[in-house]
Amino acid sequence: MDGKAISKEIQAEIAAEVATFTKQSGITPCLAAVLVGDDPASEVYVRNKHRACERVGIASQMHKLPASTTEEELLSLIDSLNQASDVHGILIQLPLPSGIDTLRVLDAVNPRKDVDAFHPENVGLISQGRPRFLPCTPHGVQQILDRCGVELSGKHAVIVGRSDIVGKPMSMLLTAKDSTRGPQAANATVTICHSRTRNLAEVCRSADVIIAAVGIANFVTVEMVKPGAVVVDVGINRTDEGLVGDVDFAAVSQIASQITPVPGGVGPLTVTMLMYNTFDAAKLLSS
Repeated sequence: MDGKAISKEIQAEIAAEVATFTKQSGITPCLAAVLVGDDPASEVYVRNKHRACERVGIASQMHKLPASTTEEELLSLIDSLNQASDVHGILIQLPLPSGIDTLRVLDAVNPRKDVDAFHPENVGLISQGRPRFLPCTPHGVQQILDRCGVELSGKHAVIVGRSDIVGKPMSMLLTAKDSTRGPQAANATVTICHSRTRNLAEVCRSADVIIAAVGIANFVTVEMVKPGAVVVDVGINRTDEGLVGDVDFAAVSQIASQITPVPGGVGPLTVTMLMYNTFDAAKLLSS
């Protein structure tokens, strides 16, 4: 499953809609990214998001703060971005430096500008089946599955990992009655596995679709996948051999009917769905 190609396809759709919206409303959607400290990976991620904004016609702001920034200084910046009428989406690049309460910072973002869908108000709306924004990575997974012809309705999906960023929201999207792609991309029967799951391999082998998001290189082995299953690898792990996912790609790709590579799979979709949410936020705040 080619995440790069699907990402370009969706970005072209967003760009066309943004151009029409801007022409009709006179409003250019704008994403403000906040980066605290000098984490090299975070700087790359923010740069990629800036380039994606340019491709779809969304304005972007970069607020780079030193690692010595205090929590109160960061909260003050967020408050000013919350008040700024020309800013529609706010992205807090994680991780934040030690000494800063990440949850307090994320909770400070205006829920109507929370394009990562991390705010508890937005998480609650997702759980009730009436989302304002969808979390970027899970939404990207849903998009790539549907656009590759994988029907989720009635299927058994196993999610390996229970994080607040991927595992838990992914389960809510897949068990919902509908989706941005229609009911065929939802309505799955979902099992969430984690470090205390007994007989993990057996549970995984029962899956029609496996979504690996555990953060351990090559964790999902060929013994855990039934022939013909669809495998989505959300993991990005830096090893001596380079970037690898949570799935043993070389072995599992021999028996999976479809599989996402790392890199070039889910990653590009995460950035693209951030553009999707920023555009939605601009429409929401201008209505």
